[in-house]
Amino acid sequence: MRLLLDTHAVIWWFVGDMRLPAIVRGAIVAESNDVFVSAASAWEITTKFRLGKLPSVAALAADLVGAISGQGFSALAVTVRHGQAAGSLPGPNQDPFDRMLIAQAMLDDLVLVSNETIFDRYGVARMW
Repeated sequence: MRLLLDTHAVIWWFVGDMRLPAIVRGAIVAESNDVFVSAASAWEITTKFRLGKLPSVAALAADLVGAISGQGFSALAVTVRHGQAAGSLPGPNQDPFDRMLIAQAMLDDLVLVSNETIFDRYGVARMW
């Protein structure tokens, strides 16, 4: 499987938060799966850290590239195609970070790892 971690899944993975279900933790460590972290999540994490909304992620915000590569995850760039798809999405979710993750999951055939049930309205495969 090709997994795209939602921002909260990224954070919970790196801080060892047990709200990340065992099935998700198992999928992340499974050697048969490829795990991706979006540039949109990097933007969200560092922005919210800078604003004081996520003070517990200082180390992660300081070296997200190192953290991602240290886990064997792949960084997923945001492309113009992703931006166009995210901007064109209909529906109730107005969060720009979420919309980008949805677009990336759709266009790159990724399973979105998230507890956000609103993602189901967009027809993306979701694991939680």
